[in-house]
Amino acid sequence: MRQRVSTRTLVVAGLAVCLLLAAVVSAWASGHPDGLEHVAETLGFADSAGDHAAEGSPFADYGTKGVDGPLSGGLAGVVGVALTAAVMWLVLRLVRRRD
Repeated sequence: MRQRVSTRTLVVAGLAVCLLLAAVVSAWASGHPDGLEHVAETLGFADSAGDHAAEGSPFADYGTKGVDGPLSGGLAGVVGVALTAAVMWLVLRLVRRRD
């Protein structure tokens, strides 16, 4: 008979895996443009694009402003995972059923 895993254990393990992937695997992310950027370059209209609204943010372009090297992307990923988890926790707290 299989032992049941608690929801808390599952969530903590999932969060740990997400943080590990964001911090470590992001160092090997491709530096090539994504599909949309590639099409824009191929068709010759990439230069017509303007800056996006978050251009000056500390985590623009999948990196951390003021931090160089692979640590920059890893730190941005960890902050992104933490913020996403915090927002999700807040939403779930607001919509949970009360006994």
